[in-house]
Amino acid sequence: MQIGVPKETKDQEFRVGLTPNSVQALSKNHTVYVETKAGIGSGFTDREYQEAGAKIVTDAAQAWNKELVIKVKEPLSSEYQYLKSEQLLFTYLHLAADRKLTEALMKSGTTAIAYETVELSNGMLPLLTPMSIIAGRLSVQFGARYLEKQQGGRGVLLGGVPGVSPGKVVILGGGVVGTEAAKMAVGIGAKVQIIDINLERLSYLENLFGSRVELLYSTPAQIEQAVKDADLLIGAVLVVGKKAPILVSRSLVAQMRPGSVIIDVAVDQGGCIETLHPTSHTQPTYEDEGVVHFGVPNMPGAVPWTATQALNNSTLPYVLQLANHGLSALAQDQALAAGLNIKNGQIIHPAVQEVFSDLIR
Repeated sequence: MQIGVPKETKDQEFRVGLTPNSVQALSKNHTVYVETKAGIGSGFTDREYQEAGAKIVTDAAQAWNKELVIKVKEPLSSEYQYLKSEQLLFTYLHLAADRKLTEALMKSGTTAIAYETVELSNGMLPLLTPMSIIAGRLSVQFGARYLEKQQGGRGVLLGGVPGVSPGKVVILGGGVVGTEAAKMAVGIGAKVQIIDINLERLSYLENLFGSRVELLYSTPAQIEQAVKDADLLIGAVLVVGKKAPILVSRSLVAQMRPGSVIIDVAVDQGGCIETLHPTSHTQPTYEDEGVVHFGVPNMPGAVPWTATQALNNSTLPYVLQLANHGLSALAQDQALAAGLNIKNGQIIHPAVQEVFSDLIR
C-alpha cells in the first residue's frame, strides 16, 4: 500500500504522523511517502526518513495523494482540497466540535478513522491516552507559568513556600488528563482538588493519591464552591466522540479571583468552561472576566520530540493493520472499528451522529 505523511499545518504543530522507526517497520511491505521537512519539528531529518526506507516528496499534494494518509491533527480548511474518495485518513479528528470538517469529509467520500475514538472493549482509548497523559502534565506546567505576574496571572507560586500557603488547583474530571494533572500539581506542592461524577473512579484516585488530593463528587454546588477560590482551574472532561458539557458558567468565572488561570484540555471537544474558546501556541491566552484563559487544542505539540514518539508507540500497530489489510482490518479489530467516524459520505460513529443528526441521510 502507498502511505502518505504530510507535514502538519496547524499553528506551531511540530509533531509528525510517523517516526523514522515506524517508517522502517512499514517499508518492509509498503511504500511510505513523507513530505519534506515533515519531521524536522520533532527532531527527524529527511535523511533519517530516507535511511528508514521512505521516499521524500516535495509538496503536500504528493503526500496526500495516497491510499492511506497518516497525520496527527485534523485537516485544516486549506487541506480539504486533498480529501478524496478511496482514501483512508487516520488522525485525530474531534469532529463533534468541527462541523465544517465533518461536512468536508462527507462531501469528499474519504474514509476517516479518528485516533480519539479507537476504543478497547474495556472502554480504554489507547490512541488518546498518550496525548492525554502529556496534556494533563502540561496543563499544570503551563498553568504555573501563566500564574506568573509577568504573564498576566496573580503572581502565585503553586508550591508555596514555608510560611505562605500553596496555590489551589481544581481539576474537573478524574480521567487520564485529570489524574496526570494531579500528579504534577501534587509533585510541586500545590493544594489539589479533583471533581468527578464517577464514584468508582474517585475510589481509584483515593487509592492512588491518599490524602494528598481532595476528591469531591461533582454537583453544581460543589463545582461552584471549589472554582471560586481556585488559582488554577483545569478542565479535563471527556465524553467519547461528543462535545464536552459546560460545567463552569460565565457568572462563575466572574467570581474567580482576578489573575486566576483556566486551562481547558477539553477545548478540542468544545470545552467545559463557557468563557473559553480555542487559542493557539502563537497566541495562547486571553483575559475574560479578569481571568487568564488558555485554550490551545494541540497542547502536546509543545513537546513534539516526546509526543510524536509516544503517539507512534500506540498508533503503529493499528497503522500496520490498515496498511496490510485496508478497510478489512476493521472487521478484524473491534477497537479499530470503533474509530471509524465517516465512510462513503455517511457519519458512522454514534456519538458524532448524535451531534450532527441533521446531516444523517
